Amino acid sequence: MGDYFNSEDLKKFGNIGRANKELADKFFDYYNSTMKAGALSEREKALIALAVAHAEKCPYCIDAYTNTCLEKGADEAQMTEAVHVAATMLAGITLVHSVQMMNHIDASSV
Repeated sequence: MGDYFNSEDLKKFGNIGRANKELADKFFDYYNSTMKAGALSEREKALIALAVAHAEKCPYCIDAYTNTCLEKGADEAQMTEAVHVAATMLAGITLVHSVQMMNHIDASSV
């Protein structure tokens, strides 16, 4: 067996409906509708998706959205900045929970 994450598996994503086509069709309808240009351009949505892919650590999504970003006209600097935004958000989300810790310390110090 090869690597756990095999880039060739991404091509099989369309087969997720094998056991339940109705639910897969609903997902893909929602996905395709969401990723179309609206208030945000397709390029902006691809950059968001790339950032989320990094935050969620999905190698399939990172591969797919790196390609999509390039196809939609994003450059490496824009993609890197999007990933840094995701990293900053994750850091802030982690750090803001330290307030809970400080509250507990303050309550215990009395």
